[in-house]
Amino acid sequence: MPSPIIEQIAALGIIPVVVIDNPENAAPLAAALQESGLPCMEITFRTEGAAYALKNIASSGINILLGAGTVLTKEQAAQAIDAGAQFIVAPGLNRKIADFCLKKNVAFIPGVATPTEIETALDLGIDTLKLFPAEALGGIEYLKSLSSPYKVKFIPTGGINQQNLNQYLKQPNVVACGGSWMVRSDLIQNKYFNEIKVITSAAIDTMLGFELKHIGINCSSAESALAYSQELDDMLHLSIKEGSLSVFVGSSFEFTKKPFLGRNGHIAIGTNSISRAIYYLEKRGYRTLPDSKVIKDGKLIAIYLEKGIAGFALHLLQN
Repeated sequence: MPSPIIEQIAALGIIPVVVIDNPENAAPLAAALQESGLPCMEITFRTEGAAYALKNIASSGINILLGAGTVLTKEQAAQAIDAGAQFIVAPGLNRKIADFCLKKNVAFIPGVATPTEIETALDLGIDTLKLFPAEALGGIEYLKSLSSPYKVKFIPTGGINQQNLNQYLKQPNVVACGGSWMVRSDLIQNKYFNEIKVITSAAIDTMLGFELKHIGINCSSAESALAYSQELDDMLHLSIKEGSLSVFVGSSFEFTKKPFLGRNGHIAIGTNSISRAIYYLEKRGYRTLPDSKVIKDGKLIAIYLEKGIAGFALHLLQN
């Protein structure tokens, strides 16, 4: 069963991987990520100031999921945890670090590249692993080849960017991705925190992929739904497809045979990940209606939001 930290990482979908030289930039960077909507960061132990950066963030009061990366020794892991790290990430699989983190009850995400390393991690009781360097190892095709023999989850890191992010996230064995494109070292050094916010917000938007799927219009009866459908088809020459509850005209218009939620109807919004969409929307103050869930083959594929707009209910659909 995944730890609460791993579940939170899965909901976030992206871990910003940070190399920070000046610890004074740590808290402003954390604030920028929080304000962008992605309250998470992994500070790598590639610089002398890494532990001080962790301490600065942990003592700042900024609510952010804080991790330490490129942890190579048990001593570094202890230093990172003492400084405020909530999870530890390593480029490889070090048994001493694994044993230390397990005893401390701190989530440890070791890097793996081979089946042997995956099996070693499983023997240690670790089933969420960092695939590193992901692109160099073969990327998506390598992940697909690992999905049959091993029931583990991966956080690919290395070569991930905004262009290939969703190709990775749609893989069933990927829980999240690590990347540094939104927190480049030059942006941090030059204190371009507003630019970091813009890039990070764009990464979230790309990941969620919100798009209009169709507009549902409430009708009082099956007869009126068919009549309106025929009228729109006569006008626009779109195909009509009748179902048990509604009639679609093309793919963009739905006439319901009885009123659904919403005074006028509903607006269906597609998303790449309905579970992450719920997480991010609730962080923005928009809650969902649990009783409206639609489950298919054990997976959530649709849900309504509590709040509508202009007399229309808002309806999330899994792409």
